[in-house]
Order: sequence, then C-alpha cells, then structure tokens
Amino acid sequence: MAAPDGAGKGADLPDVLTAGLFIGFGALGLWLARDLDQGTLAQMGPGFLPRAVCIGLLVLGGITGFAALRRGAEPIEAIRLRPLLVITLAIVGFAYLAEWLGFVLASGWLIIVGSLADPGGRWRTTLLLAAGLTLFGALVFIYGLGVQMPLWPV
Repeated sequence: MAAPDGAGKGADLPDVLTAGLFIGFGALGLWLARDLDQGTLAQMGPGFLPRAVCIGLLVLGGITGFAALRRGAEPIEAIRLRPLLVITLAIVGFAYLAEWLGFVLASGWLIIVGSLADPGGRWRTTLLLAAGLTLFGALVFIYGLGVQMPLWPV
C-alpha cells in the first residue's frame, strides 16, 4: 500500500515535538509543585490540581508521541510570519487598550485585528463573532467572575 502524500519512513515530526512539549511542561510542573502539599480527594491541598494537570499532560504527551511514532513522516511547515505578528499585535493591543477603552472595545480590537491573520476571512462573520464573544466575555468575566476592568472607556 502506498504512503499518503508527504508520509514516508520516520515519525510525524510536528506531533513528536508536541508530545515533547507536553511531557516537558508536565515534568517541569511536577518538579515545581514537589514541595506543595497534595492533600486528599476529600481535602485537596495546594499541590493537588497542579499535579493532576501535570500528570494529564504527561499522559497526553505519551499518547500523542506514541501515535506520532506509528504514523508516517510529516514535515514541519515553515513558520508563517503574518499570522504570528498579527495575533501577537491583537493580544498585546488588547492588554493595553482594555485599561483605557474598556473591555468591550478592547475585545472588539482583539477579535477584529486577530481575524486579519487569515486573509480569507469574511467581515460579516468576523463582526458577528466579535459581538457574540464580547457579550459572552463581558457576562462571564466582568459580571460572573467580577474581573476589575471597565466595560467602556472611563
């Protein structure tokens, strides 16, 4: 049977690297949380959740890595600079604008500017998504969780 396009001998390198990141972060987290008291299921200590998440990362990394080693080789794509820069600009802009323009306008910035990373995006869809996610974010974070951020410019 012929290998799929791009597949050959070796392993699926992007997934092997992903597995390595999961395992690395899981191991690092376990090491950093080593002095925290775990507690029990009935009385969880401050180290319980970090350990649980890190063990989950280790398991997920192991599963991902094992599956990647069984698949044919896939090359790592070249880094595309436009999406990287646009998403970074959108996130940094949100962080700075939220204080002065409020959550609603900063969230609109984040979603609209972030959508420019994909040149094939549609404006109607982007604006509807911005409105819906901004409303959802305001309800959850500002009203539900009480995050101290103005909704509108002060």
